[in-house]
Amino acid sequence: MKTAIALRHLQFEDLGTLEPLLQARGYTVRHLDAAIDDLAALDVQTPALMVVLGGPIGAGDDDAYPFLRPELAAIRRRLDSGRPLLGICLGAQLIARALGAAVYPMGVKEIGFSPLTLSDDGRRHALAAVGDAPVLHWHGDQFDIPPGAVRLAGTAVCPNQAFAVGERVLGLQCHPEVDPRLLERWLVGHAGELAQAGLDPRDLRAQAAEHGPGLVAAAHAVFSAWLDGAEAAGAQA
Repeated sequence: MKTAIALRHLQFEDLGTLEPLLQARGYTVRHLDAAIDDLAALDVQTPALMVVLGGPIGAGDDDAYPFLRPELAAIRRRLDSGRPLLGICLGAQLIARALGAAVYPMGVKEIGFSPLTLSDDGRRHALAAVGDAPVLHWHGDQFDIPPGAVRLAGTAVCPNQAFAVGERVLGLQCHPEVDPRLLERWLVGHAGELAQAGLDPRDLRAQAAEHGPGLVAAAHAVFSAWLDGAEAAGAQA
């Protein structure tokens, strides 16, 4: 039985529609709370997959949130292992930082559903399966593309939305994994951020109703294609 470990920073920013896909592919999913669990002692080499999920703090907020230091160390150990690693939003920023790239504020918030613009590399990557489907964006920071990685996608607000290192490392600034049926938890959990940004939750609710089915299908295609490649690369290692 294959195991996937998911490092979570908020209960509701979870694996979303990725979790049933992993289970259907024979993975046992284990969730860990990055802020509470002992990541220094975590075995990050044995699991078949490691996923680092999103959260509202900054990837460089070590002083305010010291758990980020052992989390970064765990990510570096996973990178050194050469085994499949997926980062989403904060998770992608932490992977970028672990690879030596800068992460910094954009100066604006990008929150809502809109499509990605794929790069040439992105059109040759599993991410191409997202097509024109609008994905959920929910961030105010951005990463530079790490050394040795390729840029896969961007938006007008955030030029660097995704990167890959070979077949086994994928960083996504956006949230294709979100389950639109559960978006209400995001709207409640991030109510303060929405108010500060001047965004009406009714607009995001309407976007989720309109774009949700297409996002679920696109996410399933993207993650299936990426897992196919990552698993095949692992088998050849």
